[in-house]
Amino acid sequence: MTSTSKLTLGPVLFNWKPETLRDFYFRMADEADLDTVHVGEVVCSKRTPFFEPFIPEIVERLTAAGKDVVLSSLALIMNDRESNAARDLAAAGMLVEANDISVAALMAGKPFVAGPLLNVYNEGTLASLEAMGATRVCLPAELSAEAVASLAASAKAEIEVQAFGRLPLAISARCYAARARNLTKDGCQYVCADDPDGMAVETLDEVPFLAVNGTQTMSYHHMDLLGDLADLAARGIRRFRLWPQTFDMVGVTGLFRAVLDRTMAVAEAEDALARLCPGAEFANGYIHGRPGHLFIETDE
Repeated sequence: MTSTSKLTLGPVLFNWKPETLRDFYFRMADEADLDTVHVGEVVCSKRTPFFEPFIPEIVERLTAAGKDVVLSSLALIMNDRESNAARDLAAAGMLVEANDISVAALMAGKPFVAGPLLNVYNEGTLASLEAMGATRVCLPAELSAEAVASLAASAKAEIEVQAFGRLPLAISARCYAARARNLTKDGCQYVCADDPDGMAVETLDEVPFLAVNGTQTMSYHHMDLLGDLADLAARGIRRFRLWPQTFDMVGVTGLFRAVLDRTMAVAEAEDALARLCPGAEFANGYIHGRPGHLFIETDE
């Protein structure tokens, strides 16, 4: 049985080599069973000039493969150069994901996607974004299934839930990756590229609990909602977002598609996911209304 649910690939949040990024998107275009793919720099505008020349051919390849393409904006706009880039993005004639509220304003009523960093936690915020033109809203990861269902029940826009990968939690003007190496943000030497899946952050007891990606704070654990897809679909959610990592994302996508289509049991898919993501620690606590780092077994 083919599911009516859709899978979205979020934008790559990490500082991968431009050629690596290009080849990643080419492979996702040709091999991954995705409905929508996001492209664009979200975390740090200093990375943009290296990857930007590849975007037209990536968009062309994805479109030719039948994927819908969304251009994702920066999550924190702080200077005139970044403001001008946001204006260019809003005028690009493509569907845009606004990750900063100023980008939503720049869309001037045109349809856009509200990214997860816009922090939609209640019906009032959701309605405000819909009035601005949001036709899809990716919810922040901290919401429980009950809260997600409540928002979905009141939504005019399509609701999307983050289902796999390290979660983007916050963005800062300070570059943690540079500071960790005694460098300034302006003289960062692009050291975030040394951590292609993020740099783990430990407590004083040496227990990893977060990850940092340049100026971005992320979860240490990787979200895994394979066992929660059926419940969320029953609550009216029809779109799920996978965040790119250095794992085999074609394989990861295939597992989520198989569970959505009910051609693979959740337990089998979980075992396969663990093999595809060696060393990853999975979590789904938020969706169960529990601390986010926990993994709650389901009955599926």
